[in-house]
Amino acid sequence: MIERGALLNYIGGEWRRSDAAESLEIRNPATNSVLASLPLSPAGEVDLAAQAAAKAFSNWRRVPPGERIQPLFRLKALLDAHSKDIARTITEECGKTLVEAEAELRRGIENVEVAAGIPSLMTGTVLENIAAGIDEMMIRQPVGVVGVIAPFNFPAMIPLWFLPYAVACGNTVVLKPSERTPMTMAHILELMQDAGFPAGVVNLVNGGKETVNAIVDHPEIRAISFVGSTPIARAVYARAAANGKRAQCQGGARNPVVILPDADMDMACRITADAAFGCAGQRCLASSVAITVGDASEPFSRRMAEAAAARRIGCGTDEGVEMGPVISAQSRERIQSLIGQAIASGAKALVDGRDANVPGYESGFFLKPSVLYDVTAACDISRTEVFGPVFSVIPANSLDAAIDAINSQAFGNMACIFTASGSAARQFRHEVRTGNVGVNLGVAAPMAYFPFSGWKDSFFGDLHAQGRDAIDFFTEKKVVAERWPADWSRKF
Repeated sequence: MIERGALLNYIGGEWRRSDAAESLEIRNPATNSVLASLPLSPAGEVDLAAQAAAKAFSNWRRVPPGERIQPLFRLKALLDAHSKDIARTITEECGKTLVEAEAELRRGIENVEVAAGIPSLMTGTVLENIAAGIDEMMIRQPVGVVGVIAPFNFPAMIPLWFLPYAVACGNTVVLKPSERTPMTMAHILELMQDAGFPAGVVNLVNGGKETVNAIVDHPEIRAISFVGSTPIARAVYARAAANGKRAQCQGGARNPVVILPDADMDMACRITADAAFGCAGQRCLASSVAITVGDASEPFSRRMAEAAAARRIGCGTDEGVEMGPVISAQSRERIQSLIGQAIASGAKALVDGRDANVPGYESGFFLKPSVLYDVTAACDISRTEVFGPVFSVIPANSLDAAIDAINSQAFGNMACIFTASGSAARQFRHEVRTGNVGVNLGVAAPMAYFPFSGWKDSFFGDLHAQGRDAIDFFTEKKVVAERWPADWSRKF
């Protein structure tokens, strides 16, 4: 909720103005206009939210699972009814197109739907007669207060990776949305309020680094769900572990795509272009590099350059726009610098998107898509998560060499292959060391019933977001052994 241009926190069932001494301006990345002011909430306000969540937890955990999911059913209906308005908010503060924003919200709603199955998903196990007259059972109980720290690039979907499962399992939540895109979850929290979640079950605290640290350090918060860059994910995971909390921390990625000579080049290029330049490359499953094997190099590179040059950029609310701006001027400058360094190191720019001008939006943070060929290991761009509309092409002699190149990188979020060979696809699926794998797909985003996997420096933790991993993360297993001898009843 916004009051007099400033975002409010939501604590204990009430919207409250922060006492923060400092604030940030939230800007529309297409126009550079100010949308709202975000308070950098101090640790004291995180404490208020955590205490409200802890108080609510004692009652919420006792609500039967079949009753806990009733607000989720109402929330799903409200999200559907307000989807156009929420998508427009996503576009205004994040920059992606309306089509992309609507698709993001749909994936978030999928998680609400799956979490509504908690009476089945949260069941335990029982074994009778582990010894004479003794039965043993495993039951699941909620963890307690959960902290959710979300990134800017999917302001609706990623919080919904965690929040529905957490509350369905009987936990309460303290959520910190990204300081760059906080308006979307403020809108969704209003809908959660309308859906009938009791006061304190879900709380929202706006802020920056101090707010994050306060969430990770707070003794009442027992679990942390985080998505962001690898350095910050590693730091949050280490700090959470040092504080005795369980944590799931999603980091960065490069998401290579392998193109074999037998691939359908037109299909491979069309799909890969969408994977590389969709959401302006600002997603954790953005395909940022192709490893072309043998004769695939020339036809794929040519088609990819044509697709990049033809992509229509502009404000995401305008008709026909295929790619919006990056999130900020600082992000644009960082991406431009990476492109320049790669070219200086010997990479060939098949398409150089650094000089972007969108009539009517001259103050926006726009880049055109870029395609770089033969990027060497000496380039920073070959090792870092670009998080922008930049695609590199690296030739390789064989599928084995392509797999070795993928497995040698620090990241392990996703890898995809385009081929007509079932044998090659099977070898790739078996040998590649990434948590998500696509075959003739550019974005292997798991449906909500499967975990959003990530390996190596792309993930810190044991249990991922979504699906049964979410149930395991947001519950603790308790094993109970019982003996009830038949003759005891005669004593009472």
